[in-house]
Amino acid sequence: MNGVLIIDDEEGIRDLLEYNLNKHGFSVFTAENGMQGLEVLEQNSQEINLILLDMMMPIMDGFEMCKAVRAEEKYDELIICFLTARNEDYNQVAAFEAGADDYIAKPIKPGLLISKVKALLRRNIVKQTIELNRGLVVDKDKHLVVVDGTEIQLPKKEFILLSLLHSKPGIVFERSQILSAVWGDEIIVGDRTIDVHIRKLREKIGAEFIQTIKGVGYKFVE
Repeated sequence: MNGVLIIDDEEGIRDLLEYNLNKHGFSVFTAENGMQGLEVLEQNSQEINLILLDMMMPIMDGFEMCKAVRAEEKYDELIICFLTARNEDYNQVAAFEAGADDYIAKPIKPGLLISKVKALLRRNIVKQTIELNRGLVVDKDKHLVVVDGTEIQLPKKEFILLSLLHSKPGIVFERSQILSAVWGDEIIVGDRTIDVHIRKLREKIGAEFIQTIKGVGYKFVE
């Protein structure tokens, strides 16, 4: 379960955000200023994935807290989203300079809040997956390929071929298996067609990910 820390000096806003986040399955923590927020974060750091942070608060405001969090290496993966008054362009720029990932303008619409939170968490998952997979992400369901943080557009056959190899890292796919899985009975193609598609994939994602097994086929290298 993803955890969200809400930091705002207005009790009504904290209650509204907590209610809507709880309703959508999030674990919620709250604080009424930046100093208290740092304490809650320290005590629950393993459970908190995202902070919703108000800008203007007593004792320690959002800017100060954001900078304090970004100064700690252990919080590198933590997402910070500011809550800003509408049309405060200066504050929004300052928020990003302080280390924020995004912002939500007040008054806060519950539907937008949930969409924004889910999007930020998905973005972080992709980022972590990239780091775990040496810069390459292949999401078959979303028809998504990301290389070193950049989305790569692949034609249908190239994407199917990459997905096939990526589905079983280290396993060698014979040419006959590749032809059947990628082209099926659509048309009659030869080995040269596979080689051309492999060459194009290597140019786009990096040659190190696909290894040729001479006389047999290809495999994806973890």
